[in-house]
Amino acid sequence: MDKAARYKELKAEIESVVAGETSVTARYATASCILSQAFAPRFFWTGFYVVDPLKDQELVVGPYQGTLGCLRIPFGKGVCGHVAATREPIIVSDVHEFPGHIACDSASNSEVVVPVFDGDGNLAAVLDVDSTELDAFDPVDQAGLLAICETLLTA
Repeated sequence: MDKAARYKELKAEIESVVAGETSVTARYATASCILSQAFAPRFFWTGFYVVDPLKDQELVVGPYQGTLGCLRIPFGKGVCGHVAATREPIIVSDVHEFPGHIACDSASNSEVVVPVFDGDGNLAAVLDVDSTELDAFDPVDQAGLLAICETLLTA
């Protein structure tokens, strides 16, 4: 099965598992687990940084699979903060070349981050996927993750 088809299959699986679930935490935990398992070991760290309701310009670590993550990331700082500020997805082939990269784990070498919006179109979180490989992600990964996140809070 090609990667695009695998993402489509995973999207359906995640939607099926979280259907009717009202807990955002449970939805994020389920998605990060399913994605991490499906693409291991390429997905070294898979998880969500959630917009802090008390500090609306800061992300706080949410459900994830992998090694210890950064606890907080200000909007505009690092790859995740960049996505939070711009609300646009990004693929970083070599995180060591990204200006202001935050090294939560020095084993991370490449990253894809996509925004997660709530039903009103507000930024709710970012989905962050790291790999120990350089250049591990491509537009197919970005599109697959975006499609999953489009319905993650409404499935």
